[in-house]
Amino acid sequence: MQFPNVIEPHCQMTAETVAESDVTLCVGDTTFLDYGSIEAKKEGYGPIGKGGNGLILHSGLAIEPESGQSVGLLWQKLWNREPKAKPPLDETPTQKKQRQLAARKEARNRPFEQKESYKWVEALTTVENLVSQHTRVIHVFDSCW
Repeated sequence: MQFPNVIEPHCQMTAETVAESDVTLCVGDTTFLDYGSIEAKKEGYGPIGKGGNGLILHSGLAIEPESGQSVGLLWQKLWNREPKAKPPLDETPTQKKQRQLAARKEARNRPFEQKESYKWVEALTTVENLVSQHTRVIHVFDSCW
């Protein structure tokens, strides 16, 4: 499911603010918004973490490196995972292994742009194109593909 980018004006204003600096940090991280216990929120969301149900939010926050002060968001993406089909109740351990092996093989063969890990590249390229070329952006991520 695609969600509208309602923070785009905020990101643009943040980019204009950091353009006044020589260097800025762009700290990226992912957050799981778990609505698993809210019955009305189960429809239209997807699996997250270990058994949760909700949305995934990845943000790129601009930080002023000298003071550590946050400036604002430079990028943000919100999405949900599609729920996986339930396995057959009578599935044997061998069939389960085969099904999981096929799913991993299919996931490996997907184009990189369709994988969740692409969010890191998407954040990096979007921020680099948004921020003035006169400002050096140092991207700080907790992990990459």
